Amino acid sequence: MVRPACFGFNPETAASNAFQTSPSGDSASAALREFDGLEAALSRAGVRVIVAPDTPDPIKPDALFPNNWVSFHADGTVVLYPMLAANRRRERRIEVLARVRDAGFALRRIVDLSEHEVAGRYLEGTGSLVLDRAAGVAYAGVSARTDRRVLEDFARQLNYEVLAFEAVDASNRTIYHTNVFMSVGTRFAVICGDALRGAGIRAGVRDRLEASGHEVVEISFAQMQAFAANVLELSAPGGPVLALSARAQAALEPHQRRALEQHATLLCVPIPTIERIGGGGVRCMLAEIHLPAMS
Repeated sequence: MVRPACFGFNPETAASNAFQTSPSGDSASAALREFDGLEAALSRAGVRVIVAPDTPDPIKPDALFPNNWVSFHADGTVVLYPMLAANRRRERRIEVLARVRDAGFALRRIVDLSEHEVAGRYLEGTGSLVLDRAAGVAYAGVSARTDRRVLEDFARQLNYEVLAFEAVDASNRTIYHTNVFMSVGTRFAVICGDALRGAGIRAGVRDRLEASGHEVVEISFAQMQAFAANVLELSAPGGPVLALSARAQAALEPHQRRALEQHATLLCVPIPTIERIGGGGVRCMLAEIHLPAMS
């Protein structure tokens, strides 16, 4: 997690992120309280949390969403991603990687995809990519922030199968990131199937998820808008924990909650300012670490 120094509304990302709204009041202070609340809740649940501080200069309004610029993989690979907004490229900081290394994790290889920015091609980490790491499948909704050519580069260098498709919201607008309408856990998947264009695509994605052993929990457009798919399964000593926002949990129907509770303990935290102003949810705030321990 990256503790923000200058959280705020980012005009450079607003054109492609329909979840963002203009701020009112002191959003930076509220976002800090929400960030600290999530960190504390995860720690109480036994999830190991590494926090890297943001730097105030240069200003990085979305620094608390590190999963968009970096991902960590079980073979020791670290991937750096190309970002659409110029002010978000400042978030790629070696100090954050050093914090992870100093916590005892081995960083054996860096795959830097950021060179695609020169050609105007982007792939924003595990916002653009929803990874089934066990099956080696990367699900991706193509958008201004998710380019098919960068997907191919990622797949080649990390040996992933890619399922790419178009996804739109209830107003027929392209959805900016895959992880707001889809999440894949160890034995479950949450997805807004209505967002996927084409009945054949919807059926194909569902079939692929079920073939890899996932119980599929379908959500509606309204639930997607409440970040009900923007969730992340995490490891804790007492068993898997599913991190989600209070808004996301409230949007779920009882049968959906019961389905998810069969696979993980639900850990919900209120982050209304971050969701409203930043246009991202709990999952976006977490760059999960699958790296091996240093020997």
